[in-house]
Amino acid sequence: MYNVPMNTTEEKAPENKFAHLHVHSHYSLLNALPKIPDLVAAAKADGMPALALTDNGNMYGAIEFYQACKKAGIKPILGIDAYVAARGRADKEAGIDNRRSRLILLAKDVSGYKSLIKIVTESHLEGFYYKPRIDRELMEKHRQGLLAISPSFSGQIAQALKNNDEDKAKEYLDFYKSVYGDDFYLEITHHPEIGGHEELTAATIAFGKKHGVPLIAAHDVYYINPDDRKARETLISIQSHGDFSERGSFDDDEDNFSFISTADAYEKFRNEPEALNNTMKVVQECNLELELGKWLFPTYDLPAGTTADSELRRIVIEGMDKRKIARTTEEIERVEYELKVIQDKGYAPYFLVVSDLLRYAHENNILTNIRGSVAGSMVTYLAEITNVNPIEYKLPFERFLNPERPSAPDIDMDFADNRRDQVIEYAREKYGADKVAQIGTFGTMMARGAVRDVARALGHAYALGDRIAKLIPMGSQGFPMTLDHAMEIEPEIKKMYKAEKEVREIIDMAKKIEGCARHISVHAAGVVISPIPLNEVVPVQYDPKGELKVITQYDMHSVDENSAGLLKFDFLGIKNLAILADAVRLIKEVRGIDVDIETIPIDDKLTFELLAKGETCGLFQLNGGGMTKALKDLKPNSIHDINVMVALYRPGPMDNINEYMERKHSKKPVTYMHPKMKTFLDTTYGVLVYQDDLLMTAIEVAGYTWGEVDKFRKAVGKKIPEEMAKQHVIFVEG
Repeated sequence: MYNVPMNTTEEKAPENKFAHLHVHSHYSLLNALPKIPDLVAAAKADGMPALALTDNGNMYGAIEFYQACKKAGIKPILGIDAYVAARGRADKEAGIDNRRSRLILLAKDVSGYKSLIKIVTESHLEGFYYKPRIDRELMEKHRQGLLAISPSFSGQIAQALKNNDEDKAKEYLDFYKSVYGDDFYLEITHHPEIGGHEELTAATIAFGKKHGVPLIAAHDVYYINPDDRKARETLISIQSHGDFSERGSFDDDEDNFSFISTADAYEKFRNEPEALNNTMKVVQECNLELELGKWLFPTYDLPAGTTADSELRRIVIEGMDKRKIARTTEEIERVEYELKVIQDKGYAPYFLVVSDLLRYAHENNILTNIRGSVAGSMVTYLAEITNVNPIEYKLPFERFLNPERPSAPDIDMDFADNRRDQVIEYAREKYGADKVAQIGTFGTMMARGAVRDVARALGHAYALGDRIAKLIPMGSQGFPMTLDHAMEIEPEIKKMYKAEKEVREIIDMAKKIEGCARHISVHAAGVVISPIPLNEVVPVQYDPKGELKVITQYDMHSVDENSAGLLKFDFLGIKNLAILADAVRLIKEVRGIDVDIETIPIDDKLTFELLAKGETCGLFQLNGGGMTKALKDLKPNSIHDINVMVALYRPGPMDNINEYMERKHSKKPVTYMHPKMKTFLDTTYGVLVYQDDLLMTAIEVAGYTWGEVDKFRKAVGKKIPEEMAKQHVIFVEG
C-alpha cells in the first residue's frame, strides 16, 4: 500500500470540493503505478466525493474499481483515456498511423457504460495498430451517455494549439461539439515544471473562453506520492517500446503526476475557479449504477413447450435407463432432491449447456474427464456429465451444491489438449461467435521478475539482478512470494540489502512495482458463454499473442456472478487424455480391438497384480520410486486402495499411509474417533483421507450446516490462517 499524500496547505475551506477525473491505475499496463485500493484510499482520506478511472484504451479495472468505490462510499466514475487514430481506425500505415492523440470519455449512466464497452471492444478488434484506436465514426456511433474531455497534453485541440494552429483546433472543436454537445470539456492542468506547458495552458484557456467551451481542472494521475515518480519511469523503461503520449509530459525530469489533494488543486487552479467548479458539475452528471450479480445464462435451445427444468428432468430420467440404475427409493429420493436444489437455484440452463458440450465431445471421440466435487451429483451422472455413481462411492451432493451455498456450481471439464479448441469452436458455432470468449487474466510483476526487470531498467548488470532473484524463495500456488516475506525468511537477501547500495536500490524500487499488472493473457481454462452479444456486457479484445482468440478484458473475478453475471465454464486441456486417445487409436490400428475407456473394469485382477509388483513405469500419479514402493507394500486389490494412495501420497497426508496399510492388512484394529464416522470412513478403515471425510466429520460430529461447512472447506483448502483459527474453535466446540 502507498502512503496517502498529505495536504500541502494548512487547511481547506469546507465548501471546497474536487475529484480526480483523469486517473490511471496499474491496468494502464507498465505505464502507471497505483493499485485500485490505493487510489480509492487516497480519495477517501482526502474526502473526495467521487473518483474516475481512465486507463489507457481499456476497461480492465472497471468492475474492481466500481466495487471498491462503492464499498468506500465514493461515487465511481468509469471511463477511458482513449487513443484517437490519426486518420480512420482501419488505416494502418507505418509512419502515419502510429501517431495518435487522446480523448477522455466518461460514462454518465448505464447507457454510457455500454457505449464505453462497445467503443473499447471495437477499438481493439478493428482499430488496433500499436494501440487500440478509436476514430470519428466510432465516436458518432457510440455517443450515448458519454461525456468527453480533451486532454491538456495529448488531446487533438492541445496539439493543434501547441503548433499555433487555431484553425485546426477549431475544426477539432466543431466535430467534438457536434458529437458531445454541452458534454464536451477542455482539460487544463498545472505543470509549471514542464517547459512550455504554462504557455499551452494559457492558449487553451483563451481558446475555451473565445469559443464558449467549458474548462475543467485536472491533474492526470500516474502514481500516488510524488516520490513514486521514479518507480513509474522504471515501469515505462521495462516496456519494450515507449510512447510520447503515454508519458503525460514533455520528458522533464521534475514532472509531477501524483495524486494531488483537494487543497493542492485549489491552490494550483486558484485563478480558474470555474474550471474547479466544473469538476463537481461532471461529478453530478455522472450517476452510473450497475446491476451486478444478476445471472446471464446461455440460451439453450429447448423443445417447444418445455422449460430448462423440465428438459433437465427428462434427460435425467432417461439417464436412469441408460445407466441401468434401479429405481429404488434411495435413488429416486436422491435424484428428486438434487433436481429441486438445481431448480430452486435456477441453474438448470448451466447443466444443460455442460451436458451438451460433453455430448458433442463424446460423439466426436474427444476424450473427456470431470474432476472435483461435481462427482457427488447423481443428476450429472445421469446426464452423462460425470461417470461415477456418487451413491456407490458415498459422495455427498452438498459439497458440490447445497441450498445454503451462495456461489454457482463449478464443473471443470477436461478435454484432450489437442482437441480442446475444437470444443470451444463448437460452442462458438452453437451459441454464436459474438457470445463466446475465453476469459482474460493478468500477469503481474512477481518478486523475482520485478527484481530482474528493475535491475535491467536501472542499468545494472544482468548478473546482479539474477543473483538477487535466485535468492528469493519460490511461492506456492495461490500464495505468491513477496519481497517483504523473502527478506524475512532469507538471511542472505537481508545481508546483501544492508551491505550493498545497488541491491538496496533494486529491492526498494522492485517493492514499488511488485504486484502491478504487466500484461493480459488468456486464462488457462475459463470460457464465458452469453445469451446476448458480449459487447453488451463486457469489453473484449484479441489475445495479445496474435492468435485471434477473443478474450474478455474482465478477469474471472469481474465476469462472475458477483460482477458482470456471466457464468464461467472451465475447458481444461489435459495432455494425458490426448495420450490415452492415441493409445486407443493405436490399439485399434495394430490389434483391431476397440477399447472404450469409460467401460474398462475397475476390478481387473491382473492390473492389481501389476501394481503390487511395482510395474508402474509411465502410469500417471502411480509412478516414481516412493509411490511404487508404497504400492508394493500395500498390495492393492480394489479401486479404493488406488484412490487412497493418490490422495495420501503428498506432504502431510503421507504420515497416514502406514496407518492405512496396517489397518488394511489387519495389523492394527480399525477404530473410529466417533461412532458416527463409521458411515463414511468404512472404505478407508477409519482413516481420514479425503476432503469429503473432513467435511462429513464437520457435519456429522461437529454440528455444521452445509452453508457453514462451505466456509470451513474454503478455509482449509485455501489455507487462510485467520479463518482456519476461527474454524478450529467452532469445530472443537461442535
